[in-house]
Amino acid sequence: MTEIFTAFEGARRLASGPLAEVALAIKAITRPVASPIQVFSDATGRPIDLDLRGSTAEVAARHGAGEQATPRGRGRPKLGVVAREVTLLPRHWEWLNAQPGGASVALRKLVDAARRTSGDAERQRTAREAAYHFMSAMAGDFPGFEEASRALFADDRRRFAGMVAAWPADIRDHVVRLAYSDQAEHAE
Repeated sequence: MTEIFTAFEGARRLASGPLAEVALAIKAITRPVASPIQVFSDATGRPIDLDLRGSTAEVAARHGAGEQATPRGRGRPKLGVVAREVTLLPRHWEWLNAQPGGASVALRKLVDAARRTSGDAERQRTAREAAYHFMSAMAGDFPGFEEASRALFADDRRRFAGMVAAWPADIRDHVVRLAYSDQAEHAE
């Protein structure tokens, strides 16, 4: 799944999409900008910096346009496996090693099961945090920010919508989408 980024010029939404597309959209602006342009990760709500130096091809390449999967060589696929250190008690290692496939397979199965079990709650928590990070950067001094934050973390959608209703439309719509659109998609 491609990560989405959104650019704002002041309170106005400029572009949204994969990072390279957003970077190229900003680079293509030829008019003087009225307010600083900020780019946010929709996944985290945090601002990011873009390097727009050079040609459009250089900017596109720098920000991930046209990334191709490297051709697969012989042998076992890497599957993005990352070796890390895990510290467990001896009884935990004994149990893991006794499982079919060994410790790695058992740990992957346990993690996948936990992700399925807590998936909705984790998505909601992540969405609220992304919305809060974006709100803090873009609307931290807006009227109702504190109450909107409380409503967001209390999952009081009605009060949240009321508190952000007077905010500039693009900021309001984006924060609501960050906070709640993922939940609507998974509720069906």
